[in-house]
Amino acid sequence: MKNVLVVDDLKAQLNLISGYLTEEGFTVTTAENGNEALAKASSQTFDLVITDLVMPEMSGLEFCRKLKKNPETAEIPVIACTTKDRDMDKKWAKKQGVVAYLVKPFTREEMIATVKNSVG
Repeated sequence: MKNVLVVDDLKAQLNLISGYLTEEGFTVTTAENGNEALAKASSQTFDLVITDLVMPEMSGLEFCRKLKKNPETAEIPVIACTTKDRDMDKKWAKKQGVVAYLVKPFTREEMIATVKNSVG
């Protein structure tokens, strides 16, 4: 069973994504901001991280950079799940270590396919 960390400042999004993943048999841990997510990533083992990009305190890209700088978490694949849908946003996210990019609103099928493609 794969362990996924979902990071979003909106409870509704956390619940939606967590529900989809749990139904598919994933173990899900949630965080409401980048700082909380970094703390959880350093104390637990995750197979995948899904993060919003637009969050207060620490953006999803800043969170991703910090995750990738830590040797213990650097290899965790990161999916960006965001409303930002410009090509420049996607290119910049890839440079920060994002392996897949999912634009909100997304379907259940899009989420599950993206997750399965990212964790193997």
